[in-house]
Amino acid sequence: MKWKIDRIISVATLATSLIAIFLVLKKPQPVVPPQSPAAAAANVQSVEKKMEQLEQPKDPGQPPAQVRFNSDEITAALAQAAAGVPGTTPSAATPTPGSASQPSPGLSASIPASPDAILGEGEPEVKDYKVNFEGDIARGQFVTQIGGKDVYVTLAGHLGSKDGYATFDPTEFKVGDLSIPISVVSGELQKKLTEQRDRLKLPDEVGDIKVENGQLVATQK
Repeated sequence: MKWKIDRIISVATLATSLIAIFLVLKKPQPVVPPQSPAAAAANVQSVEKKMEQLEQPKDPGQPPAQVRFNSDEITAALAQAAAGVPGTTPSAATPTPGSASQPSPGLSASIPASPDAILGEGEPEVKDYKVNFEGDIARGQFVTQIGGKDVYVTLAGHLGSKDGYATFDPTEFKVGDLSIPISVVSGELQKKLTEQRDRLKLPDEVGDIKVENGQLVATQK
């Protein structure tokens, strides 16, 4: 009887492992649809124009200016910014050289241009970095390699700011289609954010960022 129970447990463990591997390697539902190069270039230019509004001097007695970015704009700008980060591969949404001017340096400073600013050590290859905003949640998705296989990583949480730096409070973590309890990875995520704190510094003209009603809201300092 003991042999039969051990055998059942072994088979169940093997089956669970195979299911986990399948879910890890499975491509999840994309957080945003792909953009054409022309649409991505237009979105990058839109981001630049909005950042310029924050750079304008504030009129005395007037409240700080606010600008709102949608997920398509942020995805396109991050894809172009990631093209210049070692260890990353531009996604399909990255505008071709010359199709648009370089994005504002403040954008890549306010949100990591590469997911390795949050996860992992060294400079892993990263591609197809996409962002979606839903309610007050920011959800990012990217592709990296594990054991020579492309693996999709999805990370979601609350984006904010404190003392001039962006903050991130994770609420969801998935590898492939496999959900991992946030309690398991939260400590490591916060450790990586602390190690990469310089990358999270907000631009001089930005006093606060948050996600609200499905948009990224940046407030002038």
